[in-house]
Amino acid sequence: MNLSLKGKNALVGGGSAGIGLASAIELSKLGASVTLISRTESALQNALRELDCSADQKHGFIVADYNEPDKLDSSVSRLLDDNIFHVLVNNTGGPAGGPIITASVESFQKAYMNHLVCNHLLAQRLVPGMKSAGFGRIVNVISTSVKEPIQGLGVSNTTRWAVAGWAKTLAAELGPYGINVNNVLPGFTLTARLEEIIEKKIVSTGSEREFVVREMLEWVPLRRFADPAEIASVVAFLASPAASYINGVSIPVDGGRTKSM
Repeated sequence: MNLSLKGKNALVGGGSAGIGLASAIELSKLGASVTLISRTESALQNALRELDCSADQKHGFIVADYNEPDKLDSSVSRLLDDNIFHVLVNNTGGPAGGPIITASVESFQKAYMNHLVCNHLLAQRLVPGMKSAGFGRIVNVISTSVKEPIQGLGVSNTTRWAVAGWAKTLAAELGPYGINVNNVLPGFTLTARLEEIIEKKIVSTGSEREFVVREMLEWVPLRRFADPAEIASVVAFLASPAASYINGVSIPVDGGRTKSM
């Protein structure tokens, strides 16, 4: 099985922590040179130290905020003056929770900007290089809500579906150029996002943390939360040559929580 990404460049969103950092680490283990995107320079510098680095790998980062897509676009454009990127991992923090009926218009606009619009801008910038190389992988880290809406995450459910629809359309358009587009759908994963969800459940229900966690795990056949590295391994596989005939799919990595086929 050919998993090597030696000689390939990867751009990873949300790369300073959580699933983004874990994905960057796995890609670096496969030989890719990785550029991270995040808002905080100090966190990015720390993240770089965790990447595997051989003599022919060159890692770096971009300080950018997905709330400012024009600046993100400019930063990536400058990066492309000297690089072609073969792998794009679209990943950023999810929208705040809450019932959809009480969600503000602004919360939808921000979520679409952070996820759909920024994903699209990055793809537009990187795809010409992928076409010229005859190799491209776009992997979007979304959510199991693409398969089954999650109660209390109304804005996220809506936005994730939009991203999945965008990705499916893009997969059909780019397939003839050797560019594959796929989605990874994490379940409950040990990240800051999961901690936020747990804390909100504690506040809204008045329950003890132990009870909230136990109740969440009852939905997961494996009876545990995922480590970010377990999500990242699937991201890295989809980015590799071994996944050359996988295109336009959404893969739950959730310990069996999703009940739909």
